[in-house]
Amino acid sequence: MNSLLTGYRVMATVVGVLLVVLCLIGLPLHWAHLVEPSWFPVGSDGERLGDAISEYLGVAHGWLYMIFVFVTFALSRRAQWDLGFTLVTILSGTVPLLSFWAERRATRAVKRLLADPVPAHS
Repeated sequence: MNSLLTGYRVMATVVGVLLVVLCLIGLPLHWAHLVEPSWFPVGSDGERLGDAISEYLGVAHGWLYMIFVFVTFALSRRAQWDLGFTLVTILSGTVPLLSFWAERRATRAVKRLLADPVPAHS
């Protein structure tokens, strides 16, 4: 389960970083010409950079998010997470910064399971 956890953590970090860059840099630069006064008019270097970030990182995030979903689902089955925990963890890859919180939460849950593979029943 350690290698699956490592894969999950890598994918969660990559997806999270790409989403932050896309949402906090790419999209604002891409849409900056719509705000008055425009800091980055259409055709400016800033607007072109925003277009490129939005186009390329948007596609990369989409593909990598699919890998993230598969890895997360595999980890959730191995760690026997309930449906709610699994869905929150998967959906966190679509909200900037939330994926970092969910990665820490999932990592703690898996490490607890690895430390005590047979939970005590009350």
